[in-house]
Amino acid sequence: MENEERITAASAGENEEASEFTLRPQTLEDYIGQKKATENLKIFIEAAKLRREPLDHVLFYGPPGLGKTTLAGIIANELGVDIRITSGPAIERAGDLAAILTNLNENDVLFIDEIHRLNRSVEEVLYSAMEDFALDIIIGKGPSARSIRLDIARFTLIGATTRAGSLSAPLRDRFGVSSKFEMYTTGELKKIIRRTAGLLNVEVDEESLNEMAKRSRGTPRVANRILKRVRDFSQVKGTGKIDLAITQEAMAALGVDPMGLESLDREILRMIIERFKGGPVGIDTIAASIGEERVTIEDVYEPYLIQAGFLHRTQKGRVVSEQAYRHLGIACDDQQVELKIKE
Repeated sequence: MENEERITAASAGENEEASEFTLRPQTLEDYIGQKKATENLKIFIEAAKLRREPLDHVLFYGPPGLGKTTLAGIIANELGVDIRITSGPAIERAGDLAAILTNLNENDVLFIDEIHRLNRSVEEVLYSAMEDFALDIIIGKGPSARSIRLDIARFTLIGATTRAGSLSAPLRDRFGVSSKFEMYTTGELKKIIRRTAGLLNVEVDEESLNEMAKRSRGTPRVANRILKRVRDFSQVKGTGKIDLAITQEAMAALGVDPMGLESLDREILRMIIERFKGGPVGIDTIAASIGEERVTIEDVYEPYLIQAGFLHRTQKGRVVSEQAYRHLGIACDDQQVELKIKE
């Protein structure tokens, strides 16, 4: 199943970025959630403005859809500078990075999404740019090759990654500020949905807000996507106002259960229970059993299943929890499950 076909996919679809942009908050005051990160950033931003210096380089890490790109844009707004947005895979050669950096103005922000996917040769050029605000460029080939240093404007690099462990140590150490993004609480998601509903001029009752928040997998992007789909149902099959009945009808039609699980999430859990007696089972075996790539399981499905307490990682493999058995309505031996998890 392709990521963009899933309503609970945390990464944005091809045509979703533009519509998301209009819903994004523009200031730290309007930003909901990630309280620890934003409170620290307020201080760092104010200090940088007082010194008239660029903000120290910032690394955001955590699951997709939690607001890393949004917060990067807010930082640029709060600093009163421009932001250039790109991604690791888009910067294929060192020359591509040089072209971006030489076009930045003093104190501008460069945001690189999926920074862990930078080409190693590009990453090495980035080291001197981050530390010395200079580019070391090789001119010529062979014995006649020589290196020249090109000064660039002082800038702030904001890197975002879903895999902090995949970053090389030299790159990770060059970030002065590092913030981990956590899954959102139901209360925070309700505030986000209420704010988005106001921007979309949609009337939503309190019960519906709670229902949509619970099914949003702790992710603002999913919450906003669910709101839009429920809005469609309310306009076509209801009165235009979102109430609990139309919300539940929409969620049932979309296959999203009260815990935010879709059919493939439930299939993964059921497969481990029925074919492997609840685990432990290796990630490659899971991927082969449901016909998905290992990286898709690890990046798309597994994070929420673990966060929600349905799945556990052990030294021997993945083990389904008692909570998953109860959610699927399957009887289990609680003591046996606990023993597998502890192993």
